[in-house]
Amino acid sequence: MIKQVMAAVLLGFAALGVSAEVMNIDSAELARLSASGVVVIDIRTEPEWKESGVIAGSKLMTFFDEKGRADPPVWLEKVKQVAKPDQPVILICRSGNRTRAATQFLSQQAGYKTVYNVSGGMNAWFKDGRAVVPSNSVNNTVAGCAAGARC
Repeated sequence: MIKQVMAAVLLGFAALGVSAEVMNIDSAELARLSASGVVVIDIRTEPEWKESGVIAGSKLMTFFDEKGRADPPVWLEKVKQVAKPDQPVILICRSGNRTRAATQFLSQQAGYKTVYNVSGGMNAWFKDGRAVVPSNSVNNTVAGCAAGARC
């Protein structure tokens, strides 16, 4: 189901004009950019944050809820609270699949000029032995998505 929703979202975005290119980065580049102050947005769900932890300093904003539903305009308003369209932003999920749709949305429809997608997502972050913190220790959470709620 999630794959079908993501495919539909991606096809819709592909039909639109491109305003910026999404750049794929690895976890080493994520660490470098994050250390330089680029905002990192973790788009996974709350249960995923709690299960595995999060990157210190990341903003927690679910894009797809646990049923694969998304509400991009509502999500965008939350993103704008931490990064404006002229500021670079990094998106991460578990494997890099969900962030494809979210990064395309930011670059093609929301006018964000510099958008980074973490290839391999948190899986790659963990594989590289990088640190995480418990999700409840991140006091800058902007938008979680309760189980069963539409995000």
